[in-house]
Amino acid sequence: MFIQRKIVLALTVIMLSATTFSFATEQNHHEKASPGHDIQVSPDLKNLLNQEMTAIQKGMMELIPAIAAGNWEVVEKIGKKIKASFIMKQKLSKAQKEELHRVLPSDFIEKDQSFHKSAGMLAHAAEQKNADVVNFYFFKLNEACFSCHSKYATERFPGLAKTIDRDNHHD
Repeated sequence: MFIQRKIVLALTVIMLSATTFSFATEQNHHEKASPGHDIQVSPDLKNLLNQEMTAIQKGMMELIPAIAAGNWEVVEKIGKKIKASFIMKQKLSKAQKEELHRVLPSDFIEKDQSFHKSAGMLAHAAEQKNADVVNFYFFKLNEACFSCHSKYATERFPGLAKTIDRDNHHD
């Protein structure tokens, strides 16, 4: 029973990741939000956001084998790193902080805050060695990536552009 549960857990994690990750590998690809959600930031701030997204992507991909193996210390460490990368908590200049608050829609900020809160909850669940709760928060993190990318980064993730219409029917 225990081995079957681990196999199902590993397959679930892999399937969730395969179906919701569609990360582009080109870092210099022009990013623009979908029509109606155009977010223009300075090149310096865009670079910081790209660095954070790259670090988050790396962490999310490292979580997959760690969760499947029950390596709770690694899962906890990654969850804490993702939580701490919250863009509003980075060492930004005063001007960059003002720019973020001026140009980022409140929905984007709320999604980002929720994402990082979920990362903290994932870390806590890993500390407790609670596989079910870890998987729940991994799913929430994945879903948050999907939701934000389908709303604010459809040029970079064109496969998500068609999800906007479906998502807006639930608003």
